[in-house]
Amino acid sequence: MINKLCLIICCLLLLLLLPGCWNRRELNELGIAVGIGIDKVGNNYRVTAQVVNPGEVAMKMGSNRSPVIIYEATGRTVFEALKKMTTNSPRAIYLSHLRILVFGEAMAKEGIQNPLDHFSRDHEVRTDFFIVVAKGNTAKNVLRVLTPLEKIPANSLFLSLDRSQKLWAPTATVTLDQLISDLISEGSNPVLTAIKIFGDGQSHDPENANDIDPRARLYYSGLAVFKADKLIGWLNEKESKGYNYLKDNVKNTVGVQSCPGGGNLSVEVFNTKTSTKGSVVNGKPSIDIRIEAEETIGEVMCQIDLSKTSTITMLEDQLEQNLKGILRQVIDKAQQEWKVDIFGLGEVIHRSNPQAWKSLKQNWNEQFTGMNITVNAEVKIRRVGTVINSFQKKPEE
Repeated sequence: MINKLCLIICCLLLLLLLPGCWNRRELNELGIAVGIGIDKVGNNYRVTAQVVNPGEVAMKMGSNRSPVIIYEATGRTVFEALKKMTTNSPRAIYLSHLRILVFGEAMAKEGIQNPLDHFSRDHEVRTDFFIVVAKGNTAKNVLRVLTPLEKIPANSLFLSLDRSQKLWAPTATVTLDQLISDLISEGSNPVLTAIKIFGDGQSHDPENANDIDPRARLYYSGLAVFKADKLIGWLNEKESKGYNYLKDNVKNTVGVQSCPGGGNLSVEVFNTKTSTKGSVVNGKPSIDIRIEAEETIGEVMCQIDLSKTSTITMLEDQLEQNLKGILRQVIDKAQQEWKVDIFGLGEVIHRSNPQAWKSLKQNWNEQFTGMNITVNAEVKIRRVGTVINSFQKKPEE
């Protein structure tokens, strides 16, 4: 009898683990948003959602219908605008598959902290999407551009930014967690990748994605610099690469070096390591940065003898000077033009001397502006390719 009673009790307890699907939502009730754009219109937020058209994406045969649909709404908050989209969308906007979040330039200049709150608070939103700024344009216009190769433009933007950061380096894959960390940090300021629209503006035309030479294209173009949560300037391609060197984010990139007798050669950077040390002497902070890079010769367009050790040493010295110049350029711009620490050097000082940091953090950007930052670089050419010298013939005398 006791055994039967225990069995019944166990069965009843197991039923508590089977709540069923009381809060289920069917797929055909959801509008899966893969891209969100936020612009400021007066005192309100204009939110644009790039929603997947599931029937078109699933089709094996091509058609003239767009694979995504744009919905937009304006509200006093981002959350209100998203809910208001149901007035023209037959499905509720679902953010769990978000790939890209775009801020318009005007919105970024005013401040991005408030509209970010919803994305950090909503339990349905994952934090692995990338965040970018529309340079010289609105977020809405960026999300209206249809892209070739990838049917879904937001996926194209996500993949392109990921590849660019890994293979070219002047971009940054900033996720929500990383951005919030930079916003609340006392020793760092955020940096986001800038995106631009090139072309004649026919971004909403479905034929744009089918044309061999699309009339409108999206390009990542350097980095956007923030002071706290407000956009204050831009880094060009060279400066953006320098920023990533300083942040130890360079995995692979290409550099071009002038040859002594004229012409150029290309090198592939395939391994880098950046070490940053901070110190405080007599109340004054200083930073020492050291970068080690391993490179290989990728292309030779000049007359140079790579079989000689002296030639390799000469090239390594030149590449070291070039690398130091790139780093010095972005450091000087941050210190002299913007006067904000975008490299997280305040955090380095904090780790090296927590006691001194208590007073330095009160006006860290001012301390950063006058801080001594030394840069050292060491470049090693590990390979010259499958041939030593170029097959090109020397010009006749």
